[in-house]
Amino acid sequence: MKISDVRSAYAMPLTNPSYPPGPYRFINREFVVITYRTDPEALRAVVPEPLEIAEPIVKFEFIRMPDSTGFGDYTESGQVIPVRFNGKEGVYVHSMYLDDDAPIAGGREIWGFPKKLAKPKISHEGETILGTLHYGSVLCATGTMGYKHKPADHAAVLKSMLLPNYLIKIIPHVDGTARICELVEYHLQDIDLKGAWTAPAALELHAHVMANVAGLPVLEVLSGTHFIADLTLGLGEVVYDYMKG
Repeated sequence: MKISDVRSAYAMPLTNPSYPPGPYRFINREFVVITYRTDPEALRAVVPEPLEIAEPIVKFEFIRMPDSTGFGDYTESGQVIPVRFNGKEGVYVHSMYLDDDAPIAGGREIWGFPKKLAKPKISHEGETILGTLHYGSVLCATGTMGYKHKPADHAAVLKSMLLPNYLIKIIPHVDGTARICELVEYHLQDIDLKGAWTAPAALELHAHVMANVAGLPVLEVLSGTHFIADLTLGLGEVVYDYMKG
């Protein structure tokens, strides 16, 4: 293998990458988003500067992805936090847990998604949508929501999906120090919002040392939103380099 061949590599392992090159298109991606109020001090402890907290609000997401280019069929769960960056509204992706190796590797390597291997699940039980997150054998989150009680504001849901998303991408040096430490911005693109609904929702979080979703405790559930969309996961842009200050 020539040096030029190595330079043309886009992912690891060198001769058998864990995922193909993008773009990455998702069909019938199902979201269950439970928005809740949390402890402002706990939130300030995890949201990195130069991002600013808009309100002490967290969105706990359960996401079912049955058909995604290159990444396959998988489920994801995690927490995103409404923030501002340079006066612009957006959301900070705080935690993500999923059950498929390819999007874990690709998400971490390309964008810096905070992905960890776990067992999230969305199921429909009678008149209820149930979302659960297990880390190993331990139940870390349970979210329930009524099934399609009333249509949601289509424009408002689409606006929320079009907001910029922020991530912290960290790649260590071979000596264990940070070699890359960047604030990354990305957007969802080419969105076809097929349906959106609201209903009463409940959320319970449990402590786990390796899946600390309960570190942002639920003080009050504010809303539940269920929607289905086709979309493309856009590539990212570095908007702040922590190594340069």
